[in-house]
Amino acid sequence: MSAWDYDIIIVGAGPAGLTAGLYAGRARLKTLLLEKLIHGGQVMTTDLVENYPGFPEGISGFELSDRMRKQAERFGLEFRNGEVLDLKVGPDHHLLRLEGEELKAGAVIIASGARYRNLGVPGEEALTGKGVSYCATCDGALYRGQTIAVVGGGDTALTDTLFLCRFADKIHLIHRRDAFRGEKFLQEQVLAQGKVQIHWDTVVQEIQGNQAVETLQLKNVKTGKESSLPVAGVFIFVGIVPNSAWLKGSLPVDEWGFISTNAQMATSIPGIFAAGDVRSKLLRQIATAVGDGATAAFAAGEYLAEHHPR
Repeated sequence: MSAWDYDIIIVGAGPAGLTAGLYAGRARLKTLLLEKLIHGGQVMTTDLVENYPGFPEGISGFELSDRMRKQAERFGLEFRNGEVLDLKVGPDHHLLRLEGEELKAGAVIIASGARYRNLGVPGEEALTGKGVSYCATCDGALYRGQTIAVVGGGDTALTDTLFLCRFADKIHLIHRRDAFRGEKFLQEQVLAQGKVQIHWDTVVQEIQGNQAVETLQLKNVKTGKESSLPVAGVFIFVGIVPNSAWLKGSLPVDEWGFISTNAQMATSIPGIFAAGDVRSKLLRQIATAVGDGATAAFAAGEYLAEHHPR
């Protein structure tokens, strides 16, 4: 009889975690997937996914996530809602502590994802939910016919600017550099949009408003010129922060908090793997998360077979 509750416990139900669950289930490994919020992760906030292979017309983030979960559960994946508070590594098994419960696993796959980074400027925290947003699909429809701002220059900022064009009459796209970092295809679409005015080399210094966002205080980083921009809302897309703080130093991470792994998704601790946005890597997309999850599950199965043969 195994010395643990599950062969594999997966933390996080985004595309990486769900794919890991699918592969572990098909390998007939007793597998539990834990998610503190809702399955799908950041994909659930994406209105239309256009760069995932096999869907030439695109697919909603919700539908894609739902299909992934149903497919994994079909092969025996057990899904539970619950927040993992910390991880205790051991020589024979690893222990995950939840509220009022501890679970043992022969292998752990960490797929806890990442969250949007804050600007860290005055007014941001106080006005979050009152005009400050990090989710265009959640809040975009609130600004129908209004003037809003988007901060950022990567794929998410460009994709969500295009989405917001469905609702807003005018969008001020604020980027601290003189060129976008996102895909060329997205850049071309944004630059062709008549509703979008781009503010190059510009940063937000403060978000102002009484009961809701009213103005942004801007500064051009090259000229030093400051200005005030009236807007009804501001959407912030300036990078991501890994959801790794709960590990409390139990695993090696890079300077930004992303988990370090090898090509097999293995960390330096035997039996612990990482996949998806929480992992230190070049590209964070649904396609790469899916690949990470498949690799992590296969590698975890190989580890169990070698070190804990049935």
